[in-house]
Amino acid sequence: MREQGLLCRLKRRWVKTTDSAHGLRTFPNLLKDAKASDLSRLDQVWVADITYVRLGEGSGFCYVAAVLDAFSRRVVGWHISRAIDAALVLAVLEKAMTGRNPTPGWIHHSDQGVQYACRGYVERLLAAGARISMSRKGCPRDNAQAESFFRTLKVEEVYLQEYASFAQASACIGQFIEDVYNQKRLHSAIGYVPPAEFEQRLTDKTEKANSSGEPNRTR
Repeated sequence: MREQGLLCRLKRRWVKTTDSAHGLRTFPNLLKDAKASDLSRLDQVWVADITYVRLGEGSGFCYVAAVLDAFSRRVVGWHISRAIDAALVLAVLEKAMTGRNPTPGWIHHSDQGVQYACRGYVERLLAAGARISMSRKGCPRDNAQAESFFRTLKVEEVYLQEYASFAQASACIGQFIEDVYNQKRLHSAIGYVPPAEFEQRLTDKTEKANSSGEPNRTR
């Protein structure tokens, strides 16, 4: 049947999550020429993005937004909503800011979507001392780390499930992010350890350096 082209070819509905056709201010890509070796500490660069998740038959979609620390690959903030709006990304940012304390001058990188360019989001970033960076239009590679995370989320969690409801999707995705991705999933870029373990090693190293009087170069 495959050779004769008789198999049913299913078309999966695609949902656009980036609306860059707006008149809001956008910002240059501060990471355009950056290399992985340029990162030297936590909370130096955060990367942010949004993806969609299909729910059960007739239930539509929900949207997952996340912020990652580019140095440790850890998801430092995430939120799931039925609406893809400024409230979604602001909820993520507030969660991230609650758990972290980036030094003024840190970089927040995202695409040029209206959610990230809106006044409320930009003002919150500036108030937190962030330097705002945005990908070029039509260049997903400019935000490769966030894209990679969502690809992992889809392949290792979302595509393996059939979420019957928004509540189920929220619970399962949240568990994957916190208990699997952050705590267990190995990353070659950080020495084949999970993000949480990588950060703990940095903390231990910092405490050891402080106790011995050595200079701290990790945070």
